[in-house]
Amino acid sequence: MRHGRAAEEAIDRLEKRRKLTEFGLGEGKRIFHLWCSSDVLGLSGKLDLLIESRAGLFPVDFKMSEQNVHLNHITQLCGYALLVEEKLQHPVECGFIFLVPREEIVRIDLTAERKIATREALAQIRRSIDLQVTPNPTHVRARCDECEYRNYCGDIF
Repeated sequence: MRHGRAAEEAIDRLEKRRKLTEFGLGEGKRIFHLWCSSDVLGLSGKLDLLIESRAGLFPVDFKMSEQNVHLNHITQLCGYALLVEEKLQHPVECGFIFLVPREEIVRIDLTAERKIATREALAQIRRSIDLQVTPNPTHVRARCDECEYRNYCGDIF
C-alpha cells in the first residue's frame, strides 16, 4: 500500500506536466482522484484521473505493471466509466490505461458489450458474496505478493 501511494504521488507530479496530445486529445481539464459511488451499481472507487475535453469524458487508470493490458484492467476501467456516466450524466465511450513502468498509454474503447460484461461481472461478484463462495486462487502466485487481499487467503499460504 505504501508503494502504491508513493507511486501515485509520483504519477500526479508527472501527469500534471503531460500534454493531453499524448492521449490523442486537445485541450481539456484533468480531475485527479475522483471518488465515485453508485447505489444502483453497488460499486464505488477512486478514479486515478478523469479528463474532460470537448471530445468527451475519458477515465484514465494507472497501472504499475510491466505486462500488457488484460481483461481485468479493461473491466475495471469499464466500471469507472459506468460510475462516471452515472455521476456526471454523460456517456463515456473511451478511456485509457496508463502502464506506468513502460510509460505507455493504451486507448480502450468502452463499448456497450464491454459495459454489459462489466455489469455481469459485478452481478457474479455479488452472487459469490451472497453465497459466501471464495473464488479459486490464481494460478499465477506472483500476483499474490503485492495483493491487498492476501491476508484473506491464509488457506493457500
